Amino acid sequence: MNIFGRQSVSEALKAKSRSIEKIFVTHDAKGAILDEIRHLAHLQRIPVHLVSKKFLNNITSNANNQSVVAVVPEQKYVDVYDLIQNAKEKNKSPFILILHEFQDPHNFGAVLRTADACGVDGVIIGKHRCVGITPAVIKVSAGAAEYIPVTQAANISYTIEHLKEDGFKIFAADAKGEKNYYDVDLKGPIALVLGSEEKGLTQHIKEKCDYLVKIPIVGRVSSLNVSVAGGILMYEAYRQRNLIPNPL
Repeated sequence: MNIFGRQSVSEALKAKSRSIEKIFVTHDAKGAILDEIRHLAHLQRIPVHLVSKKFLNNITSNANNQSVVAVVPEQKYVDVYDLIQNAKEKNKSPFILILHEFQDPHNFGAVLRTADACGVDGVIIGKHRCVGITPAVIKVSAGAAEYIPVTQAANISYTIEHLKEDGFKIFAADAKGEKNYYDVDLKGPIALVLGSEEKGLTQHIKEKCDYLVKIPIVGRVSSLNVSVAGGILMYEAYRQRNLIPNPL
């Protein structure tokens, strides 16, 4: 598996969350982040190979690799029960994100980036009909994928039930939710559920959640991009959980 992009490779080196086998950099690549990558690779005894732009473009299928690629083992997901337990042991109320049938790696990467910024303790995705941690997801996350624990659950519905038994309140974003997102209490142990880009949440998953919340929209477009909606909800949770006054 390849990680590409300057920020993504830099964060992978800093986090030391995975074993990097080697790094490829184009002959003419320059910049402060690349200097940092070379320095960190030297300290960690990771070989850096100078290659052509054509070589990098070939191994990344012409993606925007920003002249650097790190070769790493395939992504290892944490166990769902370990994720929940680790979140509960952080001396604060845990905040978990559940992504139901996400398909777009760009949305997934954007959500991971916001989740890291908002102090989310972990992300749960489905094993089926859901994009996993891919090079594109890592690139869009700007390295956040190295810091946010991600687990694959075989059954999202069962996982929600388990969280509820552990004392979590389950909130789901839904255009027809009964309350506006800023009118619900997002403090304490919570899990926020976001649905797929095209279909949203299934009725079965909605029925498993404690609260369906909506984001008021006054324009002609009836919904927001899921990563944008997720960002609004995560920041509201961050605001409430850090006792920041409501600006509304």
